[in-house]
Amino acid sequence: MKKLKILHLSAAKNWGGGENHLCNLCTDLKDAEHYVLCLRNSEAHKRLPRLAIRTIISPLLVKFDLRYVWKIIRICKKEKIDLVHIHDTTALTLAVMATFLSKLPPFVLSKKTSFPIKKREQTLFKYNHPQIKKILCVSNFTKEVTANCIVERNKLSTVYHGTKITKKTGSAISLRERYNIPEEKILVGTIANHIRAKDLDTWIATIDYVVNRLGMKNFYFIEIGKITERTEDFNRQIREKNLQDYCMFTGFLTEASELISQFDISLMTSQSEGIPQFIYESFYNRVPVVSTNVGGIPEIITDGENGMLSNPFEASRLADKLIALSQDKVLQKKFTERSYKKLIENFTTTEMARQTLAEYKKVLYGENRSGS
Repeated sequence: MKKLKILHLSAAKNWGGGENHLCNLCTDLKDAEHYVLCLRNSEAHKRLPRLAIRTIISPLLVKFDLRYVWKIIRICKKEKIDLVHIHDTTALTLAVMATFLSKLPPFVLSKKTSFPIKKREQTLFKYNHPQIKKILCVSNFTKEVTANCIVERNKLSTVYHGTKITKKTGSAISLRERYNIPEEKILVGTIANHIRAKDLDTWIATIDYVVNRLGMKNFYFIEIGKITERTEDFNRQIREKNLQDYCMFTGFLTEASELISQFDISLMTSQSEGIPQFIYESFYNRVPVVSTNVGGIPEIITDGENGMLSNPFEASRLADKLIALSQDKVLQKKFTERSYKKLIENFTTTEMARQTLAEYKKVLYGENRSGS
């Protein structure tokens, strides 16, 4: 059987877990030829060609830029594309626009967050567009939330993204040396862009509780992620609480995932998630995790079995669990061994690619032939 030709649509400017998933899919699903249409000067435009992924670029000055729409149509015709895989909501809007101008191959949509679909007429129209034959959800929780607004719920499937298990080489950068973090400090790491969903207000409140309320001065908190308009307020909070000596924002680092092995504990304070790549990477690097129990996170972490979970916004509970875990080396080892085993057995990019290919085949050949 000839290789499928897949056109991936990305309209994201920055790089996050969703873009990492797109990259892994193109490199790990080898039974298909992949083409990626992304934005000019986006992070995807900078990174994907280095991995020998066929990358086509388009400007996008406004959300409904017809130049991107016409590129979808031209690529599908020129390359005889079998299926279009849409990776974000802006790309979905543009793909739906293209259906009014040309006949296109079937669509598969990835739903990578647990945000509910807004019940607006235009939004419901595009998510229920008949050209979409499958919606691949990053977790069962995301699937449940999405189902509330999808008419044909049989289109929904769960495909966990996972992480690569062959690439981890570590980083030449030493966080402790670069940022003058004393060796005796317990290094608590977080990777998250400075957006609402990641709730870095709770991250700061957790540090405040550890340092100022409980007087635990032996911790240092480092946060890696893209600086945004929210960062100024975060820095103000840190100054007001006199936490400058106990935490820092590094900003975006391209080698972020390679630095996780240097953390003593990984901390997530999100108020909304699909399943963060950061947790998968922590599993792989055998770093124990303390996290909020939002989105699909409880599907991969069971509180007290392979990590510690708390409700969102509960800084004091996160702090208590963080301190308890830091003081129990036996529990840390138990968590990391169980999490690593769980990752290898269930949440690798190889498994993600296999399941995604099966979903592609269901769309193109029907349910009975999807395994062939």
